Amino acid sequence: MTLTASPPLAALAIFAMRLAGITLDTLRTLLVMHGHKGWAWMAAFVQALLFVMALTWVVAGVSHPLVLAGYALGYATGGVVGIQLERRLGLGHVHLRIISRQRGAAIAKRLREAGFAFTEVPASGRDGTVDLINCGIVQRQMPHVLAIVDETDPEAFVTAEMVRPMRRGIWRASIGGRS
Repeated sequence: MTLTASPPLAALAIFAMRLAGITLDTLRTLLVMHGHKGWAWMAAFVQALLFVMALTWVVAGVSHPLVLAGYALGYATGGVVGIQLERRLGLGHVHLRIISRQRGAAIAKRLREAGFAFTEVPASGRDGTVDLINCGIVQRQMPHVLAIVDETDPEAFVTAEMVRPMRRGIWRASIGGRS
């Protein structure tokens, strides 16, 4: 396929290459952050190959605005798709901090029944005594934990931080993830 014969088709092909390439680049960054060296290497290899192929096509058809638009749209869309894919894959570990004024014991009971490990701590907040639950999970478990919290105490305050487990602890093995 030559660019002079069909600029719209070339723009679509370039869009697809940049979409896939930037999506892989976003995932590669996250894989490196979570210590998945082999997967990060493979993503980088494919991403670089797609980049060179797309760039070759862009340089050959740089005078046509559809070709440039295909490159730019693929680049912009790839970042968004990469972030959505990462959320769906649920890479990494999360530390949830759950604070409840009245239903902390009920949240703890439900989390325990669901097989989650956590540390429950009595604490003081602005308006008095609260229950603080620290829960370490693999990220893909977050929707399940948040559903339990929301069903038990819709008023609970929840924060999440990405963490890297250093040693020991209990990570729910049935779901998977690296610990």
